[in-house]
Amino acid sequence: MHPATQPPRAIRELPDELISQIAAGEVVERPASVVRELVDNALDAGATQITLRLLAGGVRLISVEDNGVGIPATELPVALKRHATSKITSLTELESVGTMGFRGEALAAIQSVSELSVLSRTAAQDSAMLLDGRTGELQPAARAQGTTVEVKELFYSTPARRKFLKTDNTELAHCVEAVRRHALTRPEVGFAIWHEGKLVEQWRSQTLDATSGEDRQLHYQRALDRRLADVLGDDFLQNSVAVHYQSGHVTVVGRAGIPDAARSRADHQFAYVNGRYVRDKVITHAARSAYEDVLHGHRQPIYALYVEIDPTRVDVNVHPTKIEVRFRDGREVHQAVRHAVENALAVPRANMLMAHALENHELPMVGTSLVPPAAPAWPNAHWQQAAMPLAGTRVSDVGALWQPTPPTHLAAEEQTAQSFAPSAFSAANTPAPSLQDAAPETWPLGKAIAQLHGVYILAENAQGLVLVDMHAAHERIVYEQLKTQIDAQRISSQPLLIPATFPATVQEVATAEACAEALQALGLEISTLSSKTLAVRAVPSTLAQGDAVALARSVLAELSQHDASTVVQRARNELLATMACHGAVRANRKLTLDEMNGLLRQMEVTERSDQCNHGRPTWRQLTMRELDALFLRGR
Repeated sequence: MHPATQPPRAIRELPDELISQIAAGEVVERPASVVRELVDNALDAGATQITLRLLAGGVRLISVEDNGVGIPATELPVALKRHATSKITSLTELESVGTMGFRGEALAAIQSVSELSVLSRTAAQDSAMLLDGRTGELQPAARAQGTTVEVKELFYSTPARRKFLKTDNTELAHCVEAVRRHALTRPEVGFAIWHEGKLVEQWRSQTLDATSGEDRQLHYQRALDRRLADVLGDDFLQNSVAVHYQSGHVTVVGRAGIPDAARSRADHQFAYVNGRYVRDKVITHAARSAYEDVLHGHRQPIYALYVEIDPTRVDVNVHPTKIEVRFRDGREVHQAVRHAVENALAVPRANMLMAHALENHELPMVGTSLVPPAAPAWPNAHWQQAAMPLAGTRVSDVGALWQPTPPTHLAAEEQTAQSFAPSAFSAANTPAPSLQDAAPETWPLGKAIAQLHGVYILAENAQGLVLVDMHAAHERIVYEQLKTQIDAQRISSQPLLIPATFPATVQEVATAEACAEALQALGLEISTLSSKTLAVRAVPSTLAQGDAVALARSVLAELSQHDASTVVQRARNELLATMACHGAVRANRKLTLDEMNGLLRQMEVTERSDQCNHGRPTWRQLTMRELDALFLRGR
């Protein structure tokens, strides 16, 4: 019978059991949901060791044991009541909650769809007390300090929900993933997972020895790195860089994967806010935007980012499972995360590998500086490469590589690009330091020994052989120098002769009116013509030849949720990347050894030089061990 044809019913209060079962529908989706809630409670109790035991993927049994402070016997019956908690007592505490759980509805919701029992003992009790959730019976039992929560026959009272569960192995995988997310943020806590009496996963606790602030932070970072390696594998640690950034109220730490470690799926992206695993669009978008300049195609970056922020500036009470949060100032968090990842990825990886080798005494210490002097600025020229004979000038003498050509008819894109071409080069013929005077052991990318088919540079360093794609590497060098010079200038605005009008949504109109100052800082002037029409009156000078309406729509869309400066920056960088691509040294160009070495030295001091503008790698390392394996040496 259709609901509209049913006879009307009287409004009445629902029974408590039905209320709890409805709440369980939001909180308890599958066995992994129960695991997450119970591990949250164990961590809030100060546990340093948590053991999870499962049967049939968690459907027949979920047992979570901890060594926390325990629950007093008098409070055990209260713990199973709806909205009973020790975490908060007032609205003020709710707005600044720092615990994993706080609603007080998890145990009641779980009890309504399963057979639940709680065994707990505090330090002050002579024995533990066992509470049967179905009967409410309380009796003494044997246990050390801590709590054990057992959940049997999940969804036995709601068989329709049980039919939606997957196979035991699938449910087990979800339970392991739930614990893994907790383990990644709490290295000082040990975790063990048992299934059908067999140990599935175990991550031992990492000790934090130091007590002072700075030392404790350093020890925590090392413990976190060890836990990341234990949980995600040594490859994650080897293929990632440390992240540490602080801005205003936000601190971001963790590790960001190098572009070469990107995956086809986003299954290695972990974001935490004040120790809580979250799926947040602001953080995800910020991290992805930080990789735009270095990631090839639609690959997904890997990272583990930990955002620390004043609890009063983030609302965690916006989702039943607490997996989503809402920031008071989303743009503040977006900028912090983006800059944190960008800064970490900017350091040339070759220098980091060399520094690591020196720290571990893998290379001989030499009195020469590890980082060579910065290369001079690029000359002002139309980007046409001049002839360079085999015995010509050095790449380090960059002025001689580019000779101004007579002005010719340029395409609109090139005419636009002239407005932010690099400044004039005054010391084109300054000789580079003699390569023979420096110690090659201190050069991260080594000393050039040959050129292969006019495309690749072969170099020898302490680890073995380095292969460099000279066009890709030079393209990144030119690109980064163009960006640096543009960033040093204030974004100028160019008024449009005829304003570009377009029909706008209510959201776009509201954003344009509320964010007028932010738009002006980006070089955009957008005014309201009517409740449904906006007009673009000025755009950034560097993007004057582009589509003003498309730019305005993109900026307004980003500004309503994130940091809109990324839109202008992205459009500007696309133009600079085109210039750099046409300005870089071409393939099949014969270079002298000094020119090759000059290019290698520039790569070592150029940010993001490990990838070209399109996200492809610029160099590869073949170690002596890998070369020996190719020829079966030592076997």
